Amino acid sequence: MPYDFLIVAPGLVLDHDAIEGFSLDLVGAQGIGALYAGPQNATKTWAAGSKFAEEGGVVLFTRPVTEIKCAGAPLKHMFLIEDVATRTAGKGKHEMHYAAHDATLFGVQIVSEKVRMLFEDRAINPHYSHVLKAVGPGRKRATFATPTGDAELEYDYLHVVPPQRAPDVIRQSGLSWADRWTDQGWVEVDQKTLRHLRFPDVFALGDVAGVPKGKTAASLRWQVPVVEDHLIAAIEGREGTATYDGYSSCPLVTRVGRARLVEFDYHNNLTPSFPGAIAPLEELWISWLMKEVALKATYSAMLRGKV
Repeated sequence: MPYDFLIVAPGLVLDHDAIEGFSLDLVGAQGIGALYAGPQNATKTWAAGSKFAEEGGVVLFTRPVTEIKCAGAPLKHMFLIEDVATRTAGKGKHEMHYAAHDATLFGVQIVSEKVRMLFEDRAINPHYSHVLKAVGPGRKRATFATPTGDAELEYDYLHVVPPQRAPDVIRQSGLSWADRWTDQGWVEVDQKTLRHLRFPDVFALGDVAGVPKGKTAASLRWQVPVVEDHLIAAIEGREGTATYDGYSSCPLVTRVGRARLVEFDYHNNLTPSFPGAIAPLEELWISWLMKEVALKATYSAMLRGKV
């Protein structure tokens, strides 16, 4: 189909095949969960996580080395399971481990430190620079790539977050970065305008856009008006003026009924929408309510083009 302008927004794909021994058939069985793999698998995951919470044991939470959508989601699941496990099996009956893909727990340093303090308070063991590469469901052992070689950890419950990449159609199109994220294939765009750096008639939106931040629904909400501005300007033969500053929002759930409403930009500056009303680094009920009530309505409206 011919076009004058192209807006690329296909989302991303979950590369489950990159993890040896893992398949979606395992989700909900043998102590394995995978929340990212759609509603049905999320339901199975919660059942497996709840079984662990009731019985106790050893649990491993993972995060891949690639960019991922909603990078705080693996932490949210971990904090919820820990909270539920403490309320059911009780303290001392579960052993919590989190495999971080690099030397931090969150991409924004001050938030990472707050998360580290929660780990300490709730006896969660961090394993830095541990990237899941293989699963042995029969033995209930997971293999991780580390800077010093492979390491094996046992588990009773394992939460798998697969590597995430641009769809093959994008990676094979010539639109991807040639010198950044080469194994992931994100579209090569200007981070402020989301316009392709080599093909000015192409824009990218959402998860597939090759920018340092922005794989959240909140980011997309702020990206769309920028692309709209530059698209209309290009049609009218002028320069657009709107810019995207990397805004991203992560309502970081820390326990049932509590969350931190973390918002930040490309430079990891905190950019709270409600300064003075909602403290972004505090565990608050109002932040939980924002996620449970307000954001659900906002996301639904976005899907219908109303926001």
